[in-house]
Amino acid sequence: MTHFNVDLTNCEQEPIHILGHIQSHGYLVALRPDTYVVVHASANLPDLINQPVADVLGQSIEVLLAQTDLPASTLVELLNVGQRNHSWDTINPQALRINGHPWNLIVHEYNGLLLLEWEPVQEPELISLNQRLIAEALTEMQSSRQLVELLQNTARRVKTIIGFDRVMVYRFADDWHGQVIAEEKEPHLEPFLGLHYPASDIPRQARELYKINLVRLIADVGSTPAPILSQPGWPDDQPLDLTQSSLRAVSPVHIEYLKNMGVQASMSISLLYRGELWGLMSCHHYSPRFVGYGARQSARFVSQLLSAALEFRKDEEDQAQLLLSRENGKKLHEQLLLDGDIVQALTRRSVTALDLTRATGAVLLFNNKQYPLGQTPGEAAIQGLADWLRTNTTDSIIETSQLPRLYPAAEAFRETGAGILAVVLSRELNEYLIWFKPEQVQQVTWAGNPEKPVTVSDNGQARISPRKSFEAWTELVHNTSESWTETEVSAAVKLREDVLQVVTRQANEIRLLNQRLQAAYEELDAFSYTVSHDLRTPLSSIRCYAEILQEEHGAELNPDAQVLFQKIVDSTDRMRALIRHILFYSRMGRTEINAQPIDMEQLLQTIREEILITEKDRVLTLDIDAAPALHADPVMVRQLFTNLMANAAKYTRSASEGKVVVTGQQTADDVIYSVTDNGIGFDMKGAGKMFDLFKRLENARSFKGTGVGLAIVKRIINRHGGKIWYHSEPNRGAAFFVSFPIDQASVYHD
Repeated sequence: MTHFNVDLTNCEQEPIHILGHIQSHGYLVALRPDTYVVVHASANLPDLINQPVADVLGQSIEVLLAQTDLPASTLVELLNVGQRNHSWDTINPQALRINGHPWNLIVHEYNGLLLLEWEPVQEPELISLNQRLIAEALTEMQSSRQLVELLQNTARRVKTIIGFDRVMVYRFADDWHGQVIAEEKEPHLEPFLGLHYPASDIPRQARELYKINLVRLIADVGSTPAPILSQPGWPDDQPLDLTQSSLRAVSPVHIEYLKNMGVQASMSISLLYRGELWGLMSCHHYSPRFVGYGARQSARFVSQLLSAALEFRKDEEDQAQLLLSRENGKKLHEQLLLDGDIVQALTRRSVTALDLTRATGAVLLFNNKQYPLGQTPGEAAIQGLADWLRTNTTDSIIETSQLPRLYPAAEAFRETGAGILAVVLSRELNEYLIWFKPEQVQQVTWAGNPEKPVTVSDNGQARISPRKSFEAWTELVHNTSESWTETEVSAAVKLREDVLQVVTRQANEIRLLNQRLQAAYEELDAFSYTVSHDLRTPLSSIRCYAEILQEEHGAELNPDAQVLFQKIVDSTDRMRALIRHILFYSRMGRTEINAQPIDMEQLLQTIREEILITEKDRVLTLDIDAAPALHADPVMVRQLFTNLMANAAKYTRSASEGKVVVTGQQTADDVIYSVTDNGIGFDMKGAGKMFDLFKRLENARSFKGTGVGLAIVKRIINRHGGKIWYHSEPNRGAAFFVSFPIDQASVYHD
């Protein structure tokens, strides 16, 4: 007997996009887009075309439609139009009659194949009703002031559009479990409002498909799905990918789940916030029910309207918090510059570090003393937490809403500090600025025990089954605080830079941290320079020999060998770029700053032209707005802005139109430049190692890079006594800010 490790991840391994079946209320045909030859077809297709599937697999459209009254030329012309337009949105659905019966044809192009799906036609009067309901839904969205009211009204409209017994709005939490926050149902049904559902009910791969297929219908849970047959000789390891299919069959595990709930038909409508899954409208019917394409599109449109409304309302809330946080951050910066005393500026003025976030307590650990604000754990507990941070974390920014899970001793002070946001001022000196959020004890009512039961089949195979009971199951959730927002983390990053700038100005020579860092930098400089210099000669030899072999024996090499030689040459190019960056990084510590006035307009325009040449094969705009002059080292400043602008351009490559904006402003004390883009962005919560050498963020790994560029930028800024900070959100672009002090003479660090 095979031993099987039973855990919830087994549900996430099910390949639900290639199940090999479709729902039985429709028919599917997959064609090659160049020849229109049938390569896949659903086993129930004879009911539509009056001939066996085997007779049409590998054949043309003419053969496919030979026993029907639909002219093949009609379908061919329709497909030609869609391919010429590179879009099927204007064609779907196409109402066609076959042997006297009306059908909706829906076409998708995916993974090199055309998917043709035939499904029943909705009654015309329902289409007219849906159009009226959509207009009413739009009016209600505009007039609803409260989010709960908006969601409840939308659930009511969707229920009317699709005619289901129950429509729920289901919102995901950070750990992907969900809660029903709005519900519209038939009067005799038991309410599900307020119930929580475990994350395993909707596994990861299902959530990914919900971002692609905004509307998903299961018309009859009890029907037998139709298998998909392939033309003879089709590779077994290339099953038809049904990611874009409306008729895609349902996971047996999910079918069992719905049957356990007594549900006979189901429909889900995705709710997105900034491109990510925010929640679902989950619809249940207790008898089989088909929803036509028009009604599904109406529901999809309502979902898109609701998603836009969610984003607008959330942005309004975020903007208010962001403005308050920036105002308090600016005030703290002014206090730091005015006082020159870290403790005084952060803990004893009208605005304190506690005002920067929505925390209920904060503490500054500085010069072997603690300075608490608001509600905080005791002195001994804070010291223990600081010791744990020093030995167990390497990031400069640490945030968690479940501290006791990471640091069990924190359970003793969970009433004041179940969640923390901490920034490192000096790890060696055990100096931190820590914000605390208290425990929020929650009584969570689950729809049944959230732990999925394990069943063992007759052959001894263990599997996780959907729960059979959905009776309310209540538990208390401890050791969890309110989550930290992107705005709070961003504000903490900025304040850390402000504090470190003042600390460096005041006590650069005597602080233990800088002494140890200086020694480490000197050792790194010597090591990097020696290794980088010694590597260049053999690397050049490798490239030279590879190119000689290509030139002299290229014709004799088979294609695979030629590809391998080209990979050798490309790899040496990447290694040379890395060595060049390391050399620049190592020399920077020994090079004296040659400060002089810099015409930033000319310098930035030169960098702009170089980047646009390298990115000439795509749509990219790179705008230079205000460009106040700098008094700094021209070589270092050029390197700094080249890295920031090239990074911004690189990470917009996935956007249809890349946009980068560089602008500067001069204040009484600093010249501040920003470089913003509309690229992939990043999660502020995971950006603590942003400037570490050879460190790259997870979502940037698919882009070429060495992990050295931002380390160089940070070192240049430090040498000039300036600051660098940033703000970003995933898939919302990034903004990097650098400031150079106007009074340069007292801040250069050689």
